[in-house]
Amino acid sequence: MVVELSRRDEAALITLNRPEALNALSFSILDELGAALDEVATTDARTLMITGAGNKAFCAGADIKELRNRDLLSQKRGAEKGQAVFSKLSMLPMPSVAVINGYAFGGGLELAMACTFRLATTNARLGLPEIKLGLIPGYGGTQRLPRLVGEARALEMIMTGRAVKPDEAERIGLINRIIDGDPIEQALAFAREFNAYSLPALGFARAAVTRALDISLEEGLRVESELSTLAFRMKDAEEGMAAFEEKRKPRFADE
Repeated sequence: MVVELSRRDEAALITLNRPEALNALSFSILDELGAALDEVATTDARTLMITGAGNKAFCAGADIKELRNRDLLSQKRGAEKGQAVFSKLSMLPMPSVAVINGYAFGGGLELAMACTFRLATTNARLGLPEIKLGLIPGYGGTQRLPRLVGEARALEMIMTGRAVKPDEAERIGLINRIIDGDPIEQALAFAREFNAYSLPALGFARAAVTRALDISLEEGLRVESELSTLAFRMKDAEEGMAAFEEKRKPRFADE
């Protein structure tokens, strides 16, 4: 199995273990990744971290050899498979963190963008180089990148195929932080900033912010009102407010 699922404290960890191919995504690996995500969704993990084996690449993208000599229907189904797997990742009940330890190109960057957060090591390089092959991104890159960095920057990256370094990626909002030292330990420390809170409340917050990108302000405010009301009805909200008044740390039960 190329996709390895393990546990690190309160977090589930998916590792793409194909370093000899820079952890490139084949269609069979996409199937493995989808199965691993299904398994993660049933666990009590409070965070999912995704990384690549070795220190050269998070994921260098699709396996180009598989893309050649395919008919149009097969190509469309392949794109839909990648999109479906990455959408499954974005809709997990717990937040996810891409630990980008090296190259994140093409499908690799699209995988990272499907995560809730992105951390990158100092040697990371991020880009969507499909245009250099006469192609365009097909696993969600044209949709998620402008939502993260804006239309102008997304068009520049996609239409030039230019890769960005971590400092630029952080500046334009493509990644959340640059990390140094052990990437997994740094990711665990980052996740501990939010994973002690109520998972349902975190999910409501993610849903409200995500919806804001697709609807008008008026509609977004209505969504926020509805989701904040749902959060208010939870036992975790009662516990959080009681803990505040009693000047103690809340004990959330995800209810």
